Amino acid sequence: MGEVNFARRKQMATSRRVARVASLIQQEVSQMLISGIKDDRVGAGMVSVTAVNVSNDLQHAKIFVSIYGTQEAKAETMAGLHSSTAYVRRELGRRIRLRRTPEVVFHEDMSLELGDRTLSLINQLSAKRTDEEENQGEETEN
Repeated sequence: MGEVNFARRKQMATSRRVARVASLIQQEVSQMLISGIKDDRVGAGMVSVTAVNVSNDLQHAKIFVSIYGTQEAKAETMAGLHSSTAYVRRELGRRIRLRRTPEVVFHEDMSLELGDRTLSLINQLSAKRTDEEENQGEETEN
């Protein structure tokens, strides 16, 4: 019984640490996007860090970014972020004290666009349903 509780506490402590490191990485990378990354391509679209997933062993970090702009600006911004990966990792190592700095990979977060598209489809269906109900109401009156 005591071994199970110890394992559970250790796992909870690990997950809290992973969440804390992910939060620190998100803050630091957000700051780097504002003032640290000098690549002009990163400024092509408005960029924000939406989430960071860190592996349990703290060796890998997936940084999800949302980019506002045209498809060309998004592609250009992602290319700039990919080319600045070494700089971001080096700066994270300098700013956050960890035994090993995690490998950093940038991913475009499409959830905002998907949410916007879903909301647009719901609005279209709602408008269509309202039109159909109005047409049926007119037919029953005649």
